[in-house]
Amino acid sequence: MVRKIERDANRFKQIVRGKIKTDLRKYITHGEMIGKTGGEYVSIPLPQIDIPEFRYGTKNSGGVGQGPGDVGTPIGRAGDDEAGAGEAGDAPGHHILEVELTLNELAEILGEGLALPRIQPKGRANIIEDKDKYTGIRQAGPESLRHFKRTYKKALKRQIASNTYNADDPIVIPVREDKLYRSWNPVPLPHSNAVVFYLMDVSGSMTDDQKEIVRIEAFWIDTWLKSQYDGVTTRYIIHDAMAKEVDQHTFYHTRESGGTRISSAYNLANRIIDAEHPPADWNIYVLHFSDGDNWGEDNRQCISLLRDQILPKSNLFGYGQVESPYGSGEFYRELEEAFEDEPNLALSEIRNKDGIFESIKVFLGRGR
Repeated sequence: MVRKIERDANRFKQIVRGKIKTDLRKYITHGEMIGKTGGEYVSIPLPQIDIPEFRYGTKNSGGVGQGPGDVGTPIGRAGDDEAGAGEAGDAPGHHILEVELTLNELAEILGEGLALPRIQPKGRANIIEDKDKYTGIRQAGPESLRHFKRTYKKALKRQIASNTYNADDPIVIPVREDKLYRSWNPVPLPHSNAVVFYLMDVSGSMTDDQKEIVRIEAFWIDTWLKSQYDGVTTRYIIHDAMAKEVDQHTFYHTRESGGTRISSAYNLANRIIDAEHPPADWNIYVLHFSDGDNWGEDNRQCISLLRDQILPKSNLFGYGQVESPYGSGEFYRELEEAFEDEPNLALSEIRNKDGIFESIKVFLGRGR
């Protein structure tokens, strides 16, 4: 019975997984799901899936073969004079199922749905650590590591063999020779570090809608990267004509005004990388979102910073241009002309929320 229940539960999980994978584009573009994250779980509403359950009718309401009626009378259908009678009910319907998935499960579905390659970390970014794993049993050790089940079984066998076990008074008392303790062995554990820099233009031309697109895309990129690395550090930089590092809440809710100088953000990110995240020990991702409106003479400095400083240090530099009614969009074309075949440079134009799906694939589809 238990095996059958487990089999049914696993089948239901596969149905849920298939449903999410089929509608992945819809879930990626709807930001309300991200608001349901709590710890390591994400709650996803799935329509048209019912959990199998028993449903009971109203007491004393009769049933098939009970009460008055003639042969051929339809069951459960009210007469014409009763059609539409009655008050509105207050019971909830059974149309939406809230399914909780771990972020790792979500990342797995994302990788399958977008056909994302596994990321290959840079050589020296892998740091080998020794982790103690309890894989053996010893006859000596601290009492805190005593294996109670094995100790009990050994004492029971001894008492039965020596004919001192009394089934009417089943007391088992271990002696020193019976006691067994857990032991550990050092296991080499590969550990990869990654840092993600999110850079965003917060000048007056970036509206709340554009910031929402950035927030949704950053959530999915984070989810994938955290499934690929044991440790992920996230840094947030905002800029208009000047750049500064902020926390996550400030990153998504700040609205500035004034001009735009993208090089200020690139300079700040580069200084932080040099001071705190040396490329020999870190896998570095720099993702910049803007509407493409930049002070004209600054474009040349941005390209120089990317070519000489940021690209040589990064696994990936991604520029996502979010379409805005106020931005010119020129910066995207400048980068396109300056960099033709850079393996760790990805450019994406995000016209609206529907463009998030393809943008994630552009950024993460390189396996870097």
